[in-house]
Amino acid sequence: MVFMSRHGQHHATPPHLVNYRGNIWALRELGVRKVVATAAVGSLSPQHRLGDLVLLDQFLDFTKSRPQTFFEGGQQGVLHVDMTEPYCATLRQDIIDASENLGLVVKNGACYVCTEGPRFETPAEIRMFQYLGAELVGMTSVPEVVLARELGMCYASISMVTNEAAGIADHPLNHAEVMRSIKELELNVARLVQATFELLTPGQKCLCASANAEVGKF
Repeated sequence: MVFMSRHGQHHATPPHLVNYRGNIWALRELGVRKVVATAAVGSLSPQHRLGDLVLLDQFLDFTKSRPQTFFEGGQQGVLHVDMTEPYCATLRQDIIDASENLGLVVKNGACYVCTEGPRFETPAEIRMFQYLGAELVGMTSVPEVVLARELGMCYASISMVTNEAAGIADHPLNHAEVMRSIKELELNVARLVQATFELLTPGQKCLCASANAEVGKF
């Protein structure tokens, strides 16, 4: 089991400057095949309230400047990776099973929109995202989930609803509010991650491991 803090020590790296490719590559080099990520998210839907834990199943990508792939042509080759099911259903079910063992409520399935950050979104952007079907908003899952799939790794994200999005909340958004909410949720999330890892097995009973077969590198 490997723990990685994507934002570095003391949360010093903003989301648009995280080295997502370096992080995911390092995990695979260490033998990791299943990634259980955590993320603070804002809610765009009345279905997801402050304090909820939600597993993502789809995403919308509104990032702008992040390297999106390990395969940029030449000797690296090109990979058009399938993202029909971005977040591994098998790994998500393991998390649900663990949550039931603990008596925790975890919702399985929500569409996440990833923005570039580090600023929060405008109310106009939030209305657009809602129109497109997004339910949660954050700044870190993409391209992390894509890169994991390119390397044949299972990936699931436990999202912690820490705030309501701009135009929904009745007050200005601030990072301190998000950090306070995370503090309240972190014990349950830590218990859930531990219980999930107690259920995991080394094998991958899904299609994640074969997602990069066409490039013939792994």
